[in-house]
Amino acid sequence: MPDDVTFTERELDIMSVLWRAGSGTVAEVKEALEVELGYTSVLKMLQILERKGHIRHEKEGRAYRYFPTVTPEDAGRSALGRVVDKIFHGSAELTLTHLVETRSLSDEELDRMRQLLDELSDEEEGST
Repeated sequence: MPDDVTFTERELDIMSVLWRAGSGTVAEVKEALEVELGYTSVLKMLQILERKGHIRHEKEGRAYRYFPTVTPEDAGRSALGRVVDKIFHGSAELTLTHLVETRSLSDEELDRMRQLLDELSDEEEGST
């Protein structure tokens, strides 16, 4: 997966629908969007996403059904990498600090974060 997977805000809205549903026709995507877009606008965005290689389609009756070819994890990795590099100057520590300070995190989420950090620390100790 290329590191440069990028989406405009509207493309990301459409990809989010496809990731949640697994696939969708133009009408299904239009209906699931939280913003009001016309049928032809949704169709054009799907065609652009397909041209970029982020989705594919299969014929289904008289319509096309669109499927994501990029996973949310790959898109998130690419987007987060850009944010870390450009906003936090490559610092994972600053990024994590910002996330923890600006989000309401449950005790379970904090515990999972601590566990992940502990596991990473243990791995580092084991490799030196």
